[in-house]
Amino acid sequence: MSDLNTLIDMGFTKERAERALEVTNNRGVEAAMEFLLSHADEEIPSGNNSETLVLKPTPEEGQSADGLVVRSFKCNECNRLFKNEVEMQFHASKSGHSDFSESTEEKKPLTEEEKKEQLAKLEEKLKQKRLERENREKQDELDREKVRIKSGKDLAEARRKMEEVEMQKIVEQRKREKQEEKLARERVKAQIESDKAARRAKLAADMGQTPTVEASTSAPAPSTTQTATKSANYTHAKIQVRVWDGSVLTETFEAKESLAAIRLFIQLKHGDTIPFNIMTSFPRRVFTDEDYDKPLYLLGLVPSAVLIVTKAPGLL
Repeated sequence: MSDLNTLIDMGFTKERAERALEVTNNRGVEAAMEFLLSHADEEIPSGNNSETLVLKPTPEEGQSADGLVVRSFKCNECNRLFKNEVEMQFHASKSGHSDFSESTEEKKPLTEEEKKEQLAKLEEKLKQKRLERENREKQDELDREKVRIKSGKDLAEARRKMEEVEMQKIVEQRKREKQEEKLARERVKAQIESDKAARRAKLAADMGQTPTVEASTSAPAPSTTQTATKSANYTHAKIQVRVWDGSVLTETFEAKESLAAIRLFIQLKHGDTIPFNIMTSFPRRVFTDEDYDKPLYLLGLVPSAVLIVTKAPGLL
């Protein structure tokens, strides 16, 4: 395993490990780790620093002005010692100091206790960063969940409003159709009464008798609502619908609404496009296509009724 991978396995980031190996001239894991521990609280820059440092000139490389061996570099502003120019450059980039000189004093390596202390601090710092990252991820997840819930509520509200508008349109359409049907029935009834009167007059003429006007011919045609006197006394019908899958739907309709309104209500609420039949439980009666145009009070579904919905034959 390479020195870089060893440092990464120890918990250091790749950037810090690469920089530490570079600073220590690739002298091994121990030197790089010592550098990382001694600079645990500092951010290691990734590039070269172009800041100009002020160094006192020396007669020869590796020697001081007095001819002594240069063992370290000293910051004249904070009196810290550095093993080599790379560490000095790093300190300059972090502190902004620029006044350095060569020193014959050797920088002492960290003791085992100091290394353990620095390593503990580093581990604590890494742990804190992990906790902060986990907290950010949890908060981001909560924010995403809130957005998802709000979107779901908005969609459900929009669907509900659309269903209400569609139902209102259907109710208005059925009212217009019922009004047209009523007028058509009145016209047909008037025509029938006219035909009856004409036949009676012709029959009386053939028999040589004077046609008599019956009281019933002069009386106005009875209203269609009189065909179901009891049911007509109610204005609403409470309907309970039992669907084949076991679900139960309950809704109140106007007594004059047609059975088609209940069929549409079942389609909207149940959400199925499967053809189905509607019937009463007792006495059993399966409604036909003609029954869907009849009002509820004429079908005996007022003031309340229980309907059963089954799949159309061939789909069971």
